[in-house]
Amino acid sequence: MTALSADPICREHLMGRAHPERPERFDAVIEALRQAGSLDRMLHLAPRSATEEELLLCHTPAYLQVARHDVETGRHYLSTGDTDIDGHSWDAAVRAAGGALNAVDAVAAGRARNAFCVVRPPGHHANASRGMGFCLLNNIALAARYAQRRHGMERVLIVDWDVHHGNGTQDIFYSDPSVFFFSTHQWPLYPGTGRADETGDGQGQGTTTNFPFPAGSGRKQILGAVENSLMAAADRFQPDLVLISAGFDSRIGDLLGQFTLTDRDFTDLTRRVMEIADRHAGGRVVSMLEGGYSLQGLASAAAAHVDALMTSTSGNTR
Repeated sequence: MTALSADPICREHLMGRAHPERPERFDAVIEALRQAGSLDRMLHLAPRSATEEELLLCHTPAYLQVARHDVETGRHYLSTGDTDIDGHSWDAAVRAAGGALNAVDAVAAGRARNAFCVVRPPGHHANASRGMGFCLLNNIALAARYAQRRHGMERVLIVDWDVHHGNGTQDIFYSDPSVFFFSTHQWPLYPGTGRADETGDGQGQGTTTNFPFPAGSGRKQILGAVENSLMAAADRFQPDLVLISAGFDSRIGDLLGQFTLTDRDFTDLTRRVMEIADRHAGGRVVSMLEGGYSLQGLASAAAAHVDALMTSTSGNTR
């Protein structure tokens, strides 16, 4: 079974009516799942807030204090970076993170084979001490570290196919050999990181892999990187859990990216990542919504992604 984490409070985070990261993104994904017939066949997870102790798995105490203070005092953007906020942003971010951890719990316990988290705000640009882009808390990094600390999963693979590089996720695990970070992204594009020679540091050397591709890239480049590089790397790394930073702004027609992936491509990407999980991680996959700013494109790509998750859920967890 595929679990769904979709807390309605994530709609309350408002960055301005003209902002591309808007509440309607949440609605578009949920409605697409409903129309596809997926919604009623998923395990719906109860919402919860991540605790401060859990947030400290990846973020510094000073950053958490500043971010919460910025929201509660009515600032319009984080003082640590370029992230727009409103009075609901902290609650939405903490619940988004909590939803990610609930999904890890469900998959770790075998209640679901995999999970999809419809979260706002997204997370992969946030590092330990700074919110960036549209991100306050790094949901996928928190999920990875929580899986290790709470459930004893030693090695975690993070696959990021958002059109933007997940600089925050990379930063958090850059020297950590227990988390493998793999990213395909448009280059050059915000945030300007993710060169091919960024491969980790110290003990983490070799557990970061970046594929920066030019505008106009699509199936050949991105699916090719997964098939020709990630599959072999995962065989060497042997993850206990696979996480996906599922950014659908890499789909053709997105407002902020110029990649050309189609819904079929997202289906095939999902299947390849699930093959890795089936081979090494008992099928355990948790997928986290990141970008995707054309509502129609986001909706259809997310529905295709979830359908692939749901149609490949046979087998035994270990």
